[in-house]
Amino acid sequence: MTELQCAQRVREHLVTRGIAYDITEHAKTFTAQALAEAEHVSGRKVAKPVILMVEGNLLMTVLAAVDHVSMTRARDEFGTADVRLATEGEFGGVFGDCELGAEPPFGMLYGLPTYIDEHLLEADELIFSAGSHVHSMRIALNDYLVAAQPTKARLTN
Repeated sequence: MTELQCAQRVREHLVTRGIAYDITEHAKTFTAQALAEAEHVSGRKVAKPVILMVEGNLLMTVLAAVDHVSMTRARDEFGTADVRLATEGEFGGVFGDCELGAEPPFGMLYGLPTYIDEHLLEADELIFSAGSHVHSMRIALNDYLVAAQPTKARLTN
């Protein structure tokens, strides 16, 4: 992966839509909550992608750093009992231009349907990993909703 190659995919997507964003460099982080600490913001503003396997198909859910997917809610939301967390081996290749664990919350750029948890809609802006463990992006929530076109869902308790 070339440095910020993944972020470039997201940046090009945002630029073509006239959407403003900021990109920052920070200490290496491996969790969304650590990213929140590095950026000195609440974990309620940090968007973390969680990849699920639903009836054999990958999809992206986007949650606040402080939240966890409720499998009961996910099963209700997707109308099937066949829902589980995807393994890194199952989804790592989909995000081949990103460092594993630093995927941006734009599933549609990688051929995955994207669902945003309703709790994350309370934030005015989102911060997320930009394809590496040392770079993050910041975008207004409304701009994210336009750019990522996620389906709103209730995925957490």
